Amino acid sequence: MHVMSQDVSRCRGECRFRRSAAPRLLKVLGITAIWLLLTQSIIAQAPPETSALSLSQAVSIALENNPLRKAALADTRAASAGIVEARSLLMPHLTFSESATRGNDPVYVFGSKLRQQRFTMNDLTLNQLNTPPPYGNFSTRFGGTWNLFDSFASWHGVRRAQDMNDAAAHQLDRTSQEIVFRVVQAYYGALMAGKQVEVADQAEKTAKSIMDRSQARFDSGVVVESDLLSAKVRLASREQELIRSRNNLALALAQLNTAMGVCADSTYQPIEPAAGRELPVPALAEMEQKALANRPDLKRIDAQQTAQQQSVSIAKSSLGPRLNAFAGWEMDNPAFLAGGGNNWLGGVELQFDIFQGGAKRAALSRERALADRVAAMKQAASDGVRLEVRQAYYDQDSSRQQVGVARSAIAQAKESLRINQDRYDGGLITMTDLLGAEEAAHRSQADYWSALYQFYVSYANLELASGTLTSQSPVVMP
Repeated sequence: MHVMSQDVSRCRGECRFRRSAAPRLLKVLGITAIWLLLTQSIIAQAPPETSALSLSQAVSIALENNPLRKAALADTRAASAGIVEARSLLMPHLTFSESATRGNDPVYVFGSKLRQQRFTMNDLTLNQLNTPPPYGNFSTRFGGTWNLFDSFASWHGVRRAQDMNDAAAHQLDRTSQEIVFRVVQAYYGALMAGKQVEVADQAEKTAKSIMDRSQARFDSGVVVESDLLSAKVRLASREQELIRSRNNLALALAQLNTAMGVCADSTYQPIEPAAGRELPVPALAEMEQKALANRPDLKRIDAQQTAQQQSVSIAKSSLGPRLNAFAGWEMDNPAFLAGGGNNWLGGVELQFDIFQGGAKRAALSRERALADRVAAMKQAASDGVRLEVRQAYYDQDSSRQQVGVARSAIAQAKESLRINQDRYDGGLITMTDLLGAEEAAHRSQADYWSALYQFYVSYANLELASGTLTSQSPVVMP
């Protein structure tokens, strides 16, 4: 009995422990689950890490991912396939066919038995000739044709395909250069947008400082309320500029991502180029010569002109004779591959078009007209390239000089603002004079960064116009 009472007491104690431990366990599990949910929420809401990005890295990413370059690469593959297709016309063409037929047409039955080498004297009776019973035939054929001579039209077709392949390759080069320029433009656009944010932020702080000074002077009765109101209006204007500049920065980064061919939400931070970076000063005549010699689009037009000349030659060849060879081997059987005979046939055919209603002469005239058009477009393109180089050169030269002017104006504007702030505190000038000095300091900062980045972009545009812009250009490499 004593032992039994001890067991009962032990069981009651364990039950009480379990009843008391269960709520604690549930509470611990609940707290753990809430902690995990909060952790995941914080991780999900945390901003993505920003990766530093140099201009050369941005160009490399763009040349790999930009869809326009992928499209140009696809054009080169299609042009390469055109060469293989054109060469195929110079090779013999072989065919194979397998057919099964059955019928009671007298001519069909007569010919099938002859081809099967199963014709007998009984097949010459009138009943067998006029109303033969249904008959089946399995025909296996190998045939071939070979264009031995077509007045060199096929050879001209191969050369035209090669010229079009060269044109596609030059277009790929030009597309790559344009992509590099877009990346340079978007990259420095993002840097300029970032500087605009810094300038706007500094201007907002300066406007707030002016407002605080005006508030203090108004509270002391030194100035009228209009000065304080003018300072508040200027502060509100600077705050609006700061908001716009931040949104412009977000848009500029999205444009950079698009130029690189990556997701618009990718987080890259352009790296500021080295201070005092110098770029070689090109000569106008030298850049024009480089453009006429190196522009891929001019080379593309040259290749297209040569290809059009081959089209004229093809149209001329269509007026000449053609010599074709043909051959065939056939096996006919009453059953599949059994019980029949075989035969072969070969020959040579000479063709010459005597009259086609003037269609081929008209085609030749059309190809000659297209050749004249390509020649005129080539001249127009050369003139346009010269003008592009001159415009890009003068833009680059203007931007280079503006950088120096804007750099010297920054220090002068800052010093002027400091002096005018002291004079305003001393009551020597009005609020209008102080706000004018603040506006000049703000504008000098904005003008400097705009001129600096416009210089880099204009330099890249000059290299693009001259056909020398690559991923290894001075404006791209650090």
